Amino acid sequence: MTKSGEGKAEEGTGDISGLQALLSRAVQGSKGLPPVEKWHPDNCGAIDMRIAADGTWFYLGTPIGRMPLVRLFSTVLRKDEDGKTYLVTPVEKIEITVDDAPFLAVEMHVDNRGPEQVLTFRTNVGDVVEAGPDHSIRFEQEEGSDGLKPYLHVRGRLEALVSRAVMYDLVELGETIEIDGRDVFAIRSAGATFSVMPAEDLERAIR
Repeated sequence: MTKSGEGKAEEGTGDISGLQALLSRAVQGSKGLPPVEKWHPDNCGAIDMRIAADGTWFYLGTPIGRMPLVRLFSTVLRKDEDGKTYLVTPVEKIEITVDDAPFLAVEMHVDNRGPEQVLTFRTNVGDVVEAGPDHSIRFEQEEGSDGLKPYLHVRGRLEALVSRAVMYDLVELGETIEIDGRDVFAIRSAGATFSVMPAEDLERAIR
């Protein structure tokens, strides 16, 4: 996005600058990520902010081109039991729209290939997450196709959709193992095993 586009995004955007200032104060002094799970403010309704499936953030229909601002917003995201995603501060909870997952896993690093391997992912907003017992990987069938969509648990109820390029590298690490007496195509990381699909389904898919 060009600088002129960035300026256009901020023209007439109402309270986005005020929201930015509020969020900046909320995270100021926090060591690491803000403790959004401990905050219980009033619900202040929704704003016209959307995270697209490709990880792009929009405000009033215009992409937010300033990555430091996107990163700031991402640190105060929370998905509640109602299934909705919010920007949360100690005094406000503001609903936003998420088309798929709020984050996108754009890079993967593999240590110790094989049964002891550890997979570490980087998201589009700078989170670094090691898949394992505390950060699971799950697979869903893509609607309208036979494709798979992997999701990585990041924090709370928030997940990252694994980008298609990274997904191909991820699936190459899979192996057929027995789980509960059944052959399953699965991926290991940090001592945890994540099922992709039954082995017979994989065989049908690649015929």
